[in-house]
Parts: sequence; C-alpha cells; structure tokens
Amino acid sequence: MEKFTKEMVEDYADRLLIGLSDEENKMVLDEFEVIDKSIDVINKIPNIENVEPYSWCLEQTIDNLRDDDIEESIPIKEALRNSGNHTEVEIEITKVVKDSE
Repeated sequence: MEKFTKEMVEDYADRLLIGLSDEENKMVLDEFEVIDKSIDVINKIPNIENVEPYSWCLEQTIDNLRDDDIEESIPIKEALRNSGNHTEVEIEITKVVKDSE
C-alpha cells in the first residue's frame, strides 16, 4: 500500500480549496501514519479476510416509539388568538437572520 506523501496531501488540499501550511501538512501526515499502523494491526488478525462486514452494528433494532394517537386539534382561530400579527392561517414573526452585506 502506497504511503501518503507531503505532495499528495498538498495536491488533495489544493483540489479541496483548503490549502495547508507546512505545519498542517505534517499534522495530516502524522495522522495518516497512526491510521496506517492501526490498519496494519487489524490486518494481522487471523482470517480477517473471511469476516463479513457488518452493515449495522446491532443484530436487531429496538423501536421505543409510542403509537400515534389521533387527538382533536384546537381550532386555528383559537391557536392564533394570542399571536400579534397573523393572516387566516399563518403567524408573522420577527426576522432573526441578519442580511449579509
């Protein structure tokens, strides 16, 4: 397996438009070195190539969702009664996102 090089990391960073300093590039290479060593340890497990990968970590899921109970809703006019500015079915709220300048 080919090891990552400084040039490879720079090329990928440029393609992703993130640009890396020499210090950041070294940090990425050091992290890949740790990953490579971990993969080497995993590859030494006997018969690892015969193990079927899991697509889900649990054999079965447990759903603790409640059953939907249909309940009567309050009328829209009553729901809008305490709102300030509204139409027949919508409430107008204060803008909370600042315009970009």
